[in-house]
Amino acid sequence: MLIALIARDKPGALQTRLDNRSAHLAYIEETGVVSQAGPLLDGDSMIGSLIILNVEDLAAAQSWAESDPYAKAGLFQSVELIAWKKVIG
Repeated sequence: MLIALIARDKPGALQTRLDNRSAHLAYIEETGVVSQAGPLLDGDSMIGSLIILNVEDLAAAQSWAESDPYAKAGLFQSVELIAWKKVIG
């Protein structure tokens, strides 16, 4: 099941993002469930994340999201998990 994780950073949290980026990327690699990912942008500023998870169910996506080093560091103002269907690409 594909799940879109849309996370919005807390205002002024760029340093939190930068400080935890290596751990976040290592988590993505070790879990093996991320099919696509990248930052949300406002001009040149990173304001959040879009991550497409390939997991068994919504509960697995929730567990993944809660264990993400970015989430543990308090980077996000909000996190939304939405079932997603790939049509193009």
